[in-house]
Order: sequence, then structure tokens, then C-alpha cells
Amino acid sequence: MENKKLTTNKGHPVPNDQASITTGEGSSYTLLQDVHLIEKLAHFDRERIPERVVHAKGAGAHGYFEVTNDLSKYTRAKFLGEVGKKTDVFVRFSTVGGEKGSADTARDPRGFAVKFYTEEGNYDLVGNNTPIFFIRDAIKFPDFIHTQKRHPQTNLPDADMFWDFLSLTPESVHQVSILFSDRGTPYSFRHMDGFSSHTFMWYNENNEYVWVKVHFKTTLGNKTFTNDEAVKMAGENPNHATEDLYNAIKDGNHPQWDVYVQIMTPEEAKEYKFDPFDITKVWYHGDYPLIPLGKMVLNRNPENFFAEVEQAAFAPSNFVPGIGPSPDRLLQGRLFSYEDTQRHRLGANHHQIPVNRAKNVKIANYERDSYMNVDGNGGSGPNYYPNSMNGPEPDISFNPPTIEVQAIIDRHTRSTEDVDFVQAGELYRRVLDKQNKSNLVSNIVGHLGNANENIQYRQTALFYKCDEEYGTRVADGIGLDVARVKELASMTQEERVNSTRS
Repeated sequence: MENKKLTTNKGHPVPNDQASITTGEGSSYTLLQDVHLIEKLAHFDRERIPERVVHAKGAGAHGYFEVTNDLSKYTRAKFLGEVGKKTDVFVRFSTVGGEKGSADTARDPRGFAVKFYTEEGNYDLVGNNTPIFFIRDAIKFPDFIHTQKRHPQTNLPDADMFWDFLSLTPESVHQVSILFSDRGTPYSFRHMDGFSSHTFMWYNENNEYVWVKVHFKTTLGNKTFTNDEAVKMAGENPNHATEDLYNAIKDGNHPQWDVYVQIMTPEEAKEYKFDPFDITKVWYHGDYPLIPLGKMVLNRNPENFFAEVEQAAFAPSNFVPGIGPSPDRLLQGRLFSYEDTQRHRLGANHHQIPVNRAKNVKIANYERDSYMNVDGNGGSGPNYYPNSMNGPEPDISFNPPTIEVQAIIDRHTRSTEDVDFVQAGELYRRVLDKQNKSNLVSNIVGHLGNANENIQYRQTALFYKCDEEYGTRVADGIGLDVARVKELASMTQEERVNSTRS
């Protein structure tokens, strides 16, 4: 008997599949008791073996990060403690949706993951080449990635499922607009910026904290392909970016990024013009200008691609004292999911693989056994705590700041608001020049034009809500009735969905 009611894998009915259980309505903290979220993410993490589910195609290199501006009053992180201090790093760049054999020039966000080998353990900053993302709740992530990959019947990319999900998720329109601009097809890994995307906490020795976003600005300047150039390069050399990075470092042309932060106080966060932890939005530089922090240089290629690049394991949950998470709902889910997928892909002891191993601190805990344990497995020491055998003890001095939370525990569904369309409209009107606007519209028309008409209308109405010219040009390019698009744009999202059902 066909069941139209959504259930968990155990058959439990699901009351809401669009919101995690959190402590509040806006950006807030996600609870481990959300077993549906945990099951959904844990199952998703294990969908592919042994290739990464996302970010399968990538390249990497070794280098260093150097502090150029003292911001230690904001954070107790030792690797940021003084000007001139250098920390070894390993960086992995990647495309997101494609398989290992896909083209480097695919229209896709690019992963920008940095592992800092600090004296307080490894710190991972796992971001992208865009300052925002498509969704703002981790519970949507498996569904989003499914739509960006292959249709379950045809095993082909499918415009209907791609645009169906996006048009039903209006918060995505800002990232969609970036993706289909020429910024969606970077020329190389060396010629693109990187971002933490998420907001993170910095806290100092007094447990005073601020909220930060991190920006990596390439010193080579941003360089992109047009769609035609990207398609041509995919046919001529699908490994263009991988080859470019390797050869540049081999030839001594070491790529460099200047690193900046934006800083917001807790008081400012409470009063900002929109939710500052919403990853679908940027903090305006006019409000929070970029503050120099340091520089990152890549100067050494891997000796063995599999050992160092393929086995590199990054997780945004890898913090050091002085840095912590924020109540960004997508980040809250990633704190679990990324480490969990590495346990699945590489095993519970993936931290012992050389590229993942902490270089400057001795590991001391009570985790034991499992596959590929090669560090002595704790020897004859105790494997439990507390103990009377002089085993390692916690140190309360490393406690992060306490955060007061006034909670209403529920699946808080965030409704679409007019503010969700503002920054995509500003991107179109103020950031893109005439040629880049035309490229954006052409790229969208070429892709969205393959979807069903009802989906075309729904998505184009979202573009129209961002900017009338933007939506009108997409509608004209596809051959849609602009009056109908305008009518849909004036509706609520619920009304728009009901009016465009198949």
C-alpha cells in the first residue's frame, strides 16, 4: 500500500522536514535530540563509498599562514597571537556536485578548506569560494545535494529536480544568482577568493566574544571563464584547475591570499538589519569593513595525491581554544555531519593519517581500537575516565564563553521574507556590469529552459522579486508570459507554489 506520509527509516511519522529542532525561531542552536535530523544526515553521509559524497573532485597543496595584523584582543587562539607568527597549513580546493572524474570547469561552487596545524591542535576552516550558500538549515542539505546530482531513474543530471527544489526554496536565490554568473566558473583555484561563509565566534582570555566572518582574497585577482569558455576547456582539459595549481607551485609561482575578517559584537548582532547568522546573506562591508589578519601562501605540492589530498579530512567542528561555533543552523548540522562522514569514509582513526595528524601537540584521550589504529592505541594506559592511574585530565581553563539561551524547543520553520531577495537584487543591479548581467541571464535561460514550464514560472518569479529587470530578461529569454511572472512574484511563496503545481 502506497504511503504518502513522510516517515523516518523506522516508520515514525515526520511532523516537519524543513526545520531542525532548535532553541529559537531565527538562527539558534540545534539539539541532539532531533533524531530525524541525525538519521537524515548520518544516512546521507554514508550514501557513497568510497568517494566523497560532495567535493569528490579536488586538488590540494601545503603552505603556511602568517599573521600580519594583531587581533589577539579578540581571540585567545595562539596561532593568531602575534604579528609574524607562521602556521603550517594544508588546503584542499574542490568542486561540489560532480564525481571524481568531472570537469574542473563545471558550473558549481568551489570548496575552500584550510587545515591549520596549530600548537593547540588542528583547526579546520571549511568554506567555499562564495560568501553565502543555498540553504540555511542542515535538514535540507541531503535533499539539496540529491537535486544537484543524478536522477534516480535516468542517472542523468535533471533540470526539473534541480530547479524544482530551488524554486521551492526561495532563500537560495542569492547563491543561485552567483552560481549562474561567471563567478560560477572560476578560471582556476589560484584565481578565486575563499570565505568561511558561516559566522564563527572568537573569544579572548577573559571569555569576551565577538562574531566573525573570514575572507581569503587572492592576490592574483579574480579571474573567471564565460560559460562558452568553461565548456570548451572541459572538452580540452577537464583537469585544468588541478594542473594549473600543481604547475604553478612546481614552477615557484606560489599562490597567495590576503586574509581578512569582519567583526560584529554580540550587541550589534541583536540589532542588525537581518539575521547575521543566516548563511544566505552577507554582512555589508559598509557596516563591517574587512580588517586585515594575515596572508596564506601555498608553496609545496603533495608527494602523493591519494595519501595527502584524497585522505585529507576536514570538519568545521575542529576548533582550537579561542574559536567556536555560532547559532547558524546550517553550521550546527555540519558540526556533526562532516566529522561523521570522515569516520565513514576513512574510519574512526582518520586523525592518525599523516595529513590529518596534529603536528604540534600530543594526543591524549581515552578513545581506543577500531580499524587502522597505528599510534600505539594508548599502550598500557587506562581506557576510561575518571581513573586513578594519572591519565590525562580535563582543564577547565579552556572552557569557552557561556551563552545565555532563552529556548522554545520546536521545529521552527523559517518563512520566506522580502529580505531574502534584497541581496540578490543588489548583486544584479549594483555588482554585475552590463556584460556580466547578460552572461548571468543567458546561463540561467540555457539551464532553466530545460525544466518544466510550471517550474520555470515559479523560479523566474523569484528572480523578478529580486529585480524586475532581472526577472523580465529571464522570462523573455525562455519565452514566458511576463505578466504571469509578475503576478506570481506578487504572491506569497505558499500561493506561488499552489499556483504552479503540475
